[in-house]
Amino acid sequence: MNQFPLFMLMSFLLILLPGPDTGLATQNTIVYGRKGGIQTVLGSAGGTLVHTLAAVLGLSALIVKSALLFSVFKYAGALYLIYLGVTSLWALRKAKNTVSEKEDIRHKGRSPLLQGLFTNMLNPKVAVFFLTFLPQFLVTGADPLIPFLLMGLTYTVMTLIWMVLYVCLLDRVGAWMKRPGVQRAMQGITGLVLVGFGLKLALERRP
Repeated sequence: MNQFPLFMLMSFLLILLPGPDTGLATQNTIVYGRKGGIQTVLGSAGGTLVHTLAAVLGLSALIVKSALLFSVFKYAGALYLIYLGVTSLWALRKAKNTVSEKEDIRHKGRSPLLQGLFTNMLNPKVAVFFLTFLPQFLVTGADPLIPFLLMGLTYTVMTLIWMVLYVCLLDRVGAWMKRPGVQRAMQGITGLVLVGFGLKLALERRP
């Protein structure tokens, strides 16, 4: 692990790139507030830890090598993202400026924590990432168990810190973000983004 500083630098640059987790955190921060956004981030971090353990145990390699398993995870993840985006857009049709109707936007019974967890876990691209990115920083011939765990935990913590800061910043942007019209517009945009990520994932080819 003599390349650990380089690993942290590359990880930070990759974390800055927006993806489905960022889109979901953005939407849930707008809809549920800072608490919902942070819960989403914690769920995504839990999914990353699951992928870390899967990489260590060799399950990620199995998913990547098996066309059937890769397709199952790919389409399940794509359908879930599209479902989240469509239900968000559908809720906007009923949204008004009254408090009672705003409750419809909040999608009663939906857990931001579980949304973040499932969105991350069902994305086979994360498994591919762990199997292609992490080995580049291993010493040739070294046992990958401890280094994989260390790098996976480091990547998770770095992502968690960045996303929590992002959610807090988004929540504190200003009073205009809390206006019903702006919230509905932002929710509509992030809903479309989630649908777009879902379609992109569905069209993803197995490496």
